[in-house]
Amino acid sequence: MADVLGFLPELEGEEMIFISNLIRDMDDTAAQQFATVYRVRRRDPQSIMLMALIGFLGVSGVHRFYLNQIGMGLLYLFTAGLCFIGTIVDLINYRTLALEYNQIQAQQIMAMIKTRA
Repeated sequence: MADVLGFLPELEGEEMIFISNLIRDMDDTAAQQFATVYRVRRRDPQSIMLMALIGFLGVSGVHRFYLNQIGMGLLYLFTAGLCFIGTIVDLINYRTLALEYNQIQAQQIMAMIKTRA
């Protein structure tokens, strides 16, 4: 039974709960493998917030590209962050954007680990 704090101490809040539930039945080797890959793919909420702030300097949508949302990134780029309204909304919801991206990545990593086992 793996403990998320032992493998990924940087996690907080909802993300920590989600990952804990995901790896709770793993042995330590599989949990360590998961943590290694997850740490590389994970997006930090503060990085997303800083990239969204760049949208006010004339390069909107950088944070959407960072989250692999290419279509939204292009839309923000060509519409000045939907006239800055979308950028403001993303600044408010940056933690949710990060959590959703990280949850998808965690599920993909779990699927990859399960297919190897």
